Amino acid sequence: MENHNEQKHSWHSLILGLQMEMLTFGTGGFPIILFPTSMGMHYENRDFKLIDAIGWFIDNGIIKVYCPDGIDKHSWYNEEAQPEYRVKNHILYDRFLAEELYPRMKAETGFDRIGVAGCSFGGYHALNFAFRHPDITAALFSMAAKFDIKGQMDGFYNDDVYFNNPTDYVTDMNDPWLWKMQTFLGSAEFDMCLESNYQMAHMLGLKHIPHTLEVAAGEKHDWPCWRNQFPKFLSWLDIEKTKEGLHKEMQEEVKADESANNIQND
Repeated sequence: MENHNEQKHSWHSLILGLQMEMLTFGTGGFPIILFPTSMGMHYENRDFKLIDAIGWFIDNGIIKVYCPDGIDKHSWYNEEAQPEYRVKNHILYDRFLAEELYPRMKAETGFDRIGVAGCSFGGYHALNFAFRHPDITAALFSMAAKFDIKGQMDGFYNDDVYFNNPTDYVTDMNDPWLWKMQTFLGSAEFDMCLESNYQMAHMLGLKHIPHTLEVAAGEKHDWPCWRNQFPKFLSWLDIEKTKEGLHKEMQEEVKADESANNIQND
């Protein structure tokens, strides 16, 4: 098995209050968070050969991959916790990614905006993070994911669920950075999540948000399909575009939104 400059990292997250572990692959290039599948940990994507499948991009310095632990057992899959605390724990994970991991990725690679990727439930994590943080996410790779999290909530619903349930909030998205993001959705002919991807592609299409949806013929919801799709998506990624800023018109829209959200004192 090739190493791809594998490095192990371990630290105590102040935001999560947990000891977190992470594998990184590569020495430089466009930085990508690669999430594990449901209940998965930092080593899963390596052990199921997804890292080997994208090894050429890593070894040639095109991308650097960050594989952190997931905390699904504390959040969406924590049946011992009340639903409102499941989603609150996920929000802490979102903060961990944005406030602890992202600054590290930026400092190590020099890229202001990053990529996020994942398969199955990891694809949900990738898409949800990207759409919640489009200003720091330049590329999204979601393979074989479902995007409606309400099934993990036992009927509970509040604003926290809404803002982490893409099938609910996508129609209300208006951040100009979304139209700068390179979005890749993957599914398969016999994927149990196929309809979810058709639905997400339709919702993005209605908003004219650029995206690509590939459905692999004859394939199913499994690693062999993802090992084929992820390197294909990476071959379509425009690295130079990830460095682009907003056009002047978009910058003015962002400033207007920020001004509308400021506290008025008069």
